[in-house]
Amino acid sequence: MAGPAFRAAAVRVRVPATSANLGPGFDALGLSLGLYDDVVVRVADSGLHIDIAGEGADTLPRDENHLLVRSLRTAFDLLGGQPRGLEVVCANRIPHGRGLGSSSAAICAGIVAARAVTIGGDARLDDTALLELATEIEGHPDNVAACLLGGFTLAWSEAAGTRAIRMDPSDSVVPVVFVPAKPVLTETARGLLPKTVPHVDAAANAGRAALLVEAMTRRPELLLAATEDRLHQEYRAPAMPESMALVHRLRADGIPAVISGAGPTVLALPDSGAADKVAGLAGEEWAANRLPFDAAGASVLPLATQ
Repeated sequence: MAGPAFRAAAVRVRVPATSANLGPGFDALGLSLGLYDDVVVRVADSGLHIDIAGEGADTLPRDENHLLVRSLRTAFDLLGGQPRGLEVVCANRIPHGRGLGSSSAAICAGIVAARAVTIGGDARLDDTALLELATEIEGHPDNVAACLLGGFTLAWSEAAGTRAIRMDPSDSVVPVVFVPAKPVLTETARGLLPKTVPHVDAAANAGRAALLVEAMTRRPELLLAATEDRLHQEYRAPAMPESMALVHRLRADGIPAVISGAGPTVLALPDSGAADKVAGLAGEEWAANRLPFDAAGASVLPLATQ
């Protein structure tokens, strides 16, 4: 295959925050949320130049170690070859280390931008291959599926590769996220999980995950029962005791609430009539935000779009 040609103009990619697991759907279920990172990528004559504004501006690397750049490079290899140089501008709004999919956003932004800036990129790297690549880089498909597809997603892996189904969440559900000041590393949270769990807990989670698909899309009155979890949240509690305490407090009040991804953000899923009240239930140590669902997923936008 001949090496790729690249567009002279810059491309802009917008990627949403995501919340994975949603209680029982460990490494499988995800939601796309209306909070976005924007990335502009242009092929240059030589070198690598990175500008970062917003989240991570003081901590993220500005070299080949940046996750977005590594994702760009991996995608370019699959697309046929590397460009001579790259200019990358990041406007980050998704909090880092909070369980809202910031790493998946970087991965998806990188691979979507690489495809968009490559002439004929859609034919060389189709949507199925894009999901498989994102999953390979991230290690699991729940966040990247929601980030790429938008909406409410169910992702799984089989011999043929990674697959995902996109569904529309109920309009009557309004996500509310409670973001704490301190992050928790995903590796730390995963390290607390046991290698085996009781059969009764696995069976309970299987039933709740199946119920969650119905509850999230058509019968939101079942969300409190559908978001019960026995596989991961309590095991991770030592790394985020305040988050688990908030989950228990919200659920005791009848509000569907879970740890978002690997935490420590708490995701509540009240109906639209209760969303504002729910957002005011946490203390000052939490940044409570009522967010819409994102329907589009990772998108290539005109540069002038605000």
